[in-house]
Amino acid sequence: MTIDKSWTQIRKRSNSVVFWQGLQSFLQMAKPHVNDRGFIRCPCNRCINNAQHQLEVLETHIHRFGFMSDYNEWIYHGENVNAASSSNVPQPNSGVHDRDEMFEVLEDIISNDAEVDQFGSQSSNVQYDDLFTALNSELYPGVSSFSSLNFLVKLMHLKVMNKWTNKSFDELLKLLKLAFPKMDLVELHYEAKRLMTKMGLGYQSIHVCKNDCALFWNENSMSETCPVCSESRWKMQEGRRTGKNVPHKVLRYFPLAPRLKRLFATSKTAKLMRWHQAGKSTDDNVMRHPVDGRAWKDFDRKHPEFADDVRNVRLGLAADGFNPFNNMSISYSMWPVVLTTYNLPPWLCMKPEYLMLSLLIPGPQSPGKDMDVFLRPLIEELKELWENGIDTRDAGNDRKVFKMRAALLWTVNDFPARSSLSGWSGQGYKACPTCNEDTPSTRVIGKTAYFGHRRFLPSTHRWRSNLDFDGRTERKRPPRRFSSVDIMDQLRRVKTSIPGKHPNYGGVKRKCGDDELNWRKKSIFYELPYWAEIELKHNLDVMHIEKNICDSLLGTLMGDPHKSKDTDNARRDLQHLGIRSELHLYEDGNKLMKPAAEYTFSEANRRKFCRFVRSVKFPDGFAGNLSKNVAHNDSRIVGLKSHDCHVIMQRLLPVGCRSLVNKTISSTIIELCTFFNQLCARTVNVTDMVKAQDQLVIILCKLERIFPPAFFDIMIHLVLHLPEEAILGGPVYMRWMYPFERYLKRLKDYVRNAAKPEGSISEGYVVDEALTFCSRYFDDIETRFNRPDRNDDGIHRTSRLFVFESQCKPMGKQSQVYVEKNVRDRAEFYILNNSPEIETYLKVHAPEVTHELLSLASKSNIFVSSYPACIVNGVRFVTHAHDVRLKTQNSGVSVPGTENEIFYGQLQQILEFSYLNDFSVVLFKCKWFRCDSRRMVTENNITSINITSESYKDDQFILASQAQQVFYVEDPSRGPNWRVVQHVNHRSIWDITEDGMSDIDLLQDNSSSNFTLFVDLGNLPQINLQRNDGDVIPIVQPFTTVSQHVNKTASFLNDDDEDDVSEEDDETVEESADEETDEGNDDVDTEEDDDDRSYHTSDSD
Repeated sequence: MTIDKSWTQIRKRSNSVVFWQGLQSFLQMAKPHVNDRGFIRCPCNRCINNAQHQLEVLETHIHRFGFMSDYNEWIYHGENVNAASSSNVPQPNSGVHDRDEMFEVLEDIISNDAEVDQFGSQSSNVQYDDLFTALNSELYPGVSSFSSLNFLVKLMHLKVMNKWTNKSFDELLKLLKLAFPKMDLVELHYEAKRLMTKMGLGYQSIHVCKNDCALFWNENSMSETCPVCSESRWKMQEGRRTGKNVPHKVLRYFPLAPRLKRLFATSKTAKLMRWHQAGKSTDDNVMRHPVDGRAWKDFDRKHPEFADDVRNVRLGLAADGFNPFNNMSISYSMWPVVLTTYNLPPWLCMKPEYLMLSLLIPGPQSPGKDMDVFLRPLIEELKELWENGIDTRDAGNDRKVFKMRAALLWTVNDFPARSSLSGWSGQGYKACPTCNEDTPSTRVIGKTAYFGHRRFLPSTHRWRSNLDFDGRTERKRPPRRFSSVDIMDQLRRVKTSIPGKHPNYGGVKRKCGDDELNWRKKSIFYELPYWAEIELKHNLDVMHIEKNICDSLLGTLMGDPHKSKDTDNARRDLQHLGIRSELHLYEDGNKLMKPAAEYTFSEANRRKFCRFVRSVKFPDGFAGNLSKNVAHNDSRIVGLKSHDCHVIMQRLLPVGCRSLVNKTISSTIIELCTFFNQLCARTVNVTDMVKAQDQLVIILCKLERIFPPAFFDIMIHLVLHLPEEAILGGPVYMRWMYPFERYLKRLKDYVRNAAKPEGSISEGYVVDEALTFCSRYFDDIETRFNRPDRNDDGIHRTSRLFVFESQCKPMGKQSQVYVEKNVRDRAEFYILNNSPEIETYLKVHAPEVTHELLSLASKSNIFVSSYPACIVNGVRFVTHAHDVRLKTQNSGVSVPGTENEIFYGQLQQILEFSYLNDFSVVLFKCKWFRCDSRRMVTENNITSINITSESYKDDQFILASQAQQVFYVEDPSRGPNWRVVQHVNHRSIWDITEDGMSDIDLLQDNSSSNFTLFVDLGNLPQINLQRNDGDVIPIVQPFTTVSQHVNKTASFLNDDDEDDVSEEDDETVEESADEETDEGNDDVDTEEDDDDRSYHTSDSD
């Protein structure tokens, strides 16, 4: 039967009855040939049988774009099906379209971005016409490997990956056009970017009042003046508008819903959005993801309809200010608001490719208390996503449409930004958001000190009655637990304030009533229906807390004049409290003298500690080179960034201070550092955190007995609440600012036009977002998703024998060495002894002799290949002889024994033994240290080993794949022959299968249970805090007798009743642009790892 195909040639299709009848006949013929998902190839002029759609979409496409002219035999739609193999039939994906990934990219984008109706069909969108034109165009006549679109996308991807400038990209395009005149390619970067943005998701520009009073959005979108302060929307010149309407400020809003839909648009990420259900821990005591935390479980219990669909999205929000300019003398504060998706597995959800920019709040001033004004669009969309959801196609479930909903779990911010988001001021007597109105605080000279942690002890504890802490007995009860009902009751008493910074409206000072406590506003987050019931709303940022504590400890120990908390006023505080008389200032003639304290290093010890830090060498990629931070005269350590402080707190300070200060003081510092080791582990044990909660009270009380009250700023106190937040939220590494601070560095790199930094970032982000999505489909070029790690060990060989499965990538110059027979015999015996597959053959001869078994049974080559370095399982190892010449240390090895003991050594040689049939085995020849009780000592989780005693001289070999990396640092407390063993946690190595069903712990010391936090009460109250070396520091200042100064400041220090708080401190708040946002103008580090910021709580609150 002949099929009438003449209707396919009709051009005026809109009003043609013939075309419509022919199209319906074609659809009826194609209907039996759809696949199990209801999809079939689309023969329109745009899809040309390369994309698959449902029949409803085929009808729309063919009617809109026409029927492809060279599709004469409808083999994919029911005609002559048996002739599908005929060579004269045009096949899809032929010619220019061979292996063109962009077809799949556009299909996923269009199918998910198109409007979905109630029947699951989608409408066409003309915005992709230019993309399909480029996709169907040959890059060059006769070149079939690339379409014009494919080549351009990959070229733009290289530009972004390698950070080419726009000008260099323009020059490259000109050169390509000059060399290949017939190349179908754009001529300018601007044209390429315009094409890329059509695959992106765009953003909305919302005008803002110059005083941050309101947005010109929704009901105010057509207003010419601010509804609060009546200021003009537009910039004025001499009282009149400029020629073009130019707004004062522009907020860039990146809609959330389409970005969440993109995560389900491709099967490459849709499956990962279910990981939190399959990957959660089966042990209620083990947490490795927020899904294991109590807050997530409590949310599921209160909202079961939301928890029933595992595809519903859980979000975290982070906001921070940064300076987009390299010139730090320019005061400018821009605030991005970034979202992360906690549905993803732990190794992905904090990667920059999965972070979503939601808002870009313009500078030059930080939003401060007016943060809620800028959050309005995001909150409205979050409310819509919670209440109604949005229809989304799930590529992981046959592209079926489901109703996706989303919820915000918590925010992650540093402490000043937390105040802007939560509404609870982080200053004054009640600065702690957890203790609330029961915050333990006292006024000291020039600041508020947050000490008095004995109130957290049991009521019968002997330290409560000891007068050596602050000269008083402690009778107060621990702070109350404030429920969500209590918090809402407090918020109902908070007066509504006028937003903005106009001096006659929002910028006016107002008095806060006593019943308002430290609340400055009711946060906009409470408009979310579920927000009031969330247990953990705003995370305390461990990154900044740890950095500030490290700065305080290190500055005080080193006697740093800029960061030490042992100031002259701190000594006067002691004199007023009547405690620690040995540390009081005293008069010597016309001089005021300050006795040296036990908690500070002497001059000799300060230099010794600096030399210790300078001597440390870390493994490759572990940390920065800290020797650069040590002053040339070994007197100071300067310029520490957040990650440097992280490493010092957890690795170096416990080791370095042991012999330099009193044992009671050093043990207390070690206990605090051990807690941070527990807290920052990838896998957190709930039992460990419950124990740490009680032990931290003892540690803080011990610190109060050692250091003066001025030492205790709010950062020290906040440590007490970190274990509880870990129990609620899960591991810290998914709730701290490190990944977000690094992300700010990426945003800063988008700035190409210093006059328009916000616009540059917005345009750069949209293009990068589109390219990131496209790069998921590229296998033939290096992308963010397939680029090898720095220490990638290459493709592993598959073999039946374990020893031949090489996981080693040799590095450096290869040399052939002759190995003596007795040494080679020991090596071959070790190889045989570690081949469990041959045990059966040793007992009963196996019927089959494989090539591997024959090769192993034969002797290895008498000449052995030797290498100076290699990469094993993603870890770089270097021989000790080569290691001593480097700035890093990669020669330390450890291996577990058969009886749970651990052997430590140094890598001496990397030897590759060659066998028949090109098989080989890589062995490490190591120098093993003696590990008996005399030569290896473990104290306070610190393992020291004597490196002069060698053992197992006849058993030096291990398989390369058996080695675990450690590094050694000097042990100043035991002498030059002793080293402290430090285990390495590789952040890119995870011992969890991708489906999440394995419950194996993470690799090497990544569990909080690997650190035992034991707090020794000792004889702390009787400690003498004056250093016995006779060192006294003269104070250079205008002379004032001690008695005169104490009498002058006594009124400040009378804190028996909190009603004595001065009006300036507790009753009045200046609602100005920079309130509590002193971090707004701080810049993002030029280094990738962290920022260099600390809170200025040492001077005033």
